[in-house]
Amino acid sequence: ERVSFRQALASLVRLGRPLFLVGGFIFFGLGTAIACYEGYDLGAHLWLWGQVAVTAAQLMTHFANDYFDLDADRANRTPTYWSGGSRVLVETALAPRWALYMALVLLAVALAATAQASRSAGAPAIAVLLAAVILSWFYSAPPLRLHSRGVGELTVALVVPVLTTLAGYTLQTGRIGRAPLLAALPLAFFQFAMLLAIEFPDAEGDALAGKRTLVVRLGAEACIRLWRLALALGLLALPLLPAAGLPGRAALAPAVFALPLLAWFWRRLRQGAWRQRRWWDWLAFFSIALLVGAALVELVAFLSLCLAAGR
Repeated sequence: ERVSFRQALASLVRLGRPLFLVGGFIFFGLGTAIACYEGYDLGAHLWLWGQVAVTAAQLMTHFANDYFDLDADRANRTPTYWSGGSRVLVETALAPRWALYMALVLLAVALAATAQASRSAGAPAIAVLLAAVILSWFYSAPPLRLHSRGVGELTVALVVPVLTTLAGYTLQTGRIGRAPLLAALPLAFFQFAMLLAIEFPDAEGDALAGKRTLVVRLGAEACIRLWRLALALGLLALPLLPAAGLPGRAALAPAVFALPLLAWFWRRLRQGAWRQRRWWDWLAFFSIALLVGAALVELVAFLSLCLAAGR
């Protein structure tokens, strides 16, 4: 079946999942806002090239994941809005090679933007960006396929909230700072929990295709305990951050947003909602909302601190 240019373009847009790009702007912006709070003069060109690198790497991951995980997506009989890939390669006549072509183009864009930023940024910023791009590629790409080696969830928790926030900070400051690492700590736990939430609906198809996520490796019961632990650690980290040096407003504000969601999660998990297909979309949605919402609250808190200081 031939695909028209219009259909191919629409399919590529769906493959890119533009809604998910919002998080990259928030995490990168958080790192930039922390640099502003610490009194650094911000360079617009560094922000621009850094954001291009982050967004290109994020899009690259979306295309690469759909291409390299096609067998798992085809075997998945229980996809949800948030899991099971974009479904474009499974449900349309778009040739899978186009996803690979787009992933490679975006990899080149991410590396080119990193190289452009390197003209003004220091070595720490370039190292952070390169690490994020490389880990993002090998999350699903062979030969590493990190998501099938028991470290995929940790990889994403490192790349998305930690390295992306750190990239925004180091591009402006030229150094690795403690504040962005502290700010990203609870977000890393929430990201880990989010990955488990979206892996449950995919577990059967992933197992059939040899995609060895933690849910496939450890089983549902063990991963529910990990899920609860990650949520608890993310919450418990928040009141400890001021003692470690993070401004109280930025450290504690996410708790106001997170507490109702965490209470809902705890109740639903105790009721075994993860076993019921009707709850899968909601568990994934609120996991994403918890992560992105907490990061957004931190970003707003640091921006308000910058404004209060007249920066």
